[in-house]
Amino acid sequence: MANIKCIGILTSGGDAPGMNAAIRAVTRAAIYNGLGVKGIYRGYKGLVTGEISEFRSQNVSNIIQLGGTILKTARCKEFMTPEGRQIAYDNMKKEGIDALVIIGGDGSLTGARIFAEEFDVPCIGLPGTIDNDLYGTDTTIGYDTALNTILEAVDKIRDTATSHERLFFVEVMGRDAGFLALNGAIASGAEAAIIPELDTEVDQLEEFIKNGFRKSKNSSIVIVAESGLTGGAMHYADRVKNEYPEYDVRVTILGHVQRGGSPTAHDRILASRLGAAAIDAIMEGQRNVMIGIENDEVVYVPFTKAIKNNKPIKLELVNVLRELSI
Repeated sequence: MANIKCIGILTSGGDAPGMNAAIRAVTRAAIYNGLGVKGIYRGYKGLVTGEISEFRSQNVSNIIQLGGTILKTARCKEFMTPEGRQIAYDNMKKEGIDALVIIGGDGSLTGARIFAEEFDVPCIGLPGTIDNDLYGTDTTIGYDTALNTILEAVDKIRDTATSHERLFFVEVMGRDAGFLALNGAIASGAEAAIIPELDTEVDQLEEFIKNGFRKSKNSSIVIVAESGLTGGAMHYADRVKNEYPEYDVRVTILGHVQRGGSPTAHDRILASRLGAAAIDAIMEGQRNVMIGIENDEVVYVPFTKAIKNNKPIKLELVNVLRELSI
């Protein structure tokens, strides 16, 4: 810790509501503890190209309520090569940065792990992704806001589904994780959720149809995770048209609307706690860990665990949805 005088902050991967709150927390907690702070623009690309600026407390004023990330984010093929990472390290040293705080998902933390191993750089990760798919934390920055965006959209879709007596498939993000789809379905009162975690076990569409979803309802909403394992909403809509032509089917793909918007109170508080904890971890001499929250307590999760371990869906929630959708 005695060697760490200045930290760099970057956001990487897909943006998530609450990233700005995390940037603010890291910056101000670092300054409070006597550390210098430098913002790195456009993720790892900014490390390679040298897009780095000194941050003071006023740089992060009035950003806690903003979606997206003021530091921007970008893909960087150069950082995937040893030569590119060497340039990034040289730029980091030139700027006097001694440690990095990386806000992003599993791809971002994978980059941090490799960089830390190659150059012995202390790296601390914050889980910033709407997918909620990082192991070792109960929830990730941006997940709650995205869930509320889904809820608002499905509530509106329900109005037209009921008016026209239609079956709607609503596709949500989540990649290979069904947290948004499953919890979005429970919160919105949807009739079913099709998630990648169950796709190899049962034909989820056939199970939904056989359960007699029209016994007591004249309209239905099914939330589908966008994963390649499920095939997405269009795949299931086409199946219904072919296998059950008596149903009037529509599809809504929510897409990137789920990534935007002002973060909820939950995400602002989560990001603030994790950001402050990242500086605590650096002060304690921690390195190569993700800061998470488990049972409302801050935890340090090694990058290898956070990245490699799959975060399980609670089957109890699957049963809750089945029982309540009759």
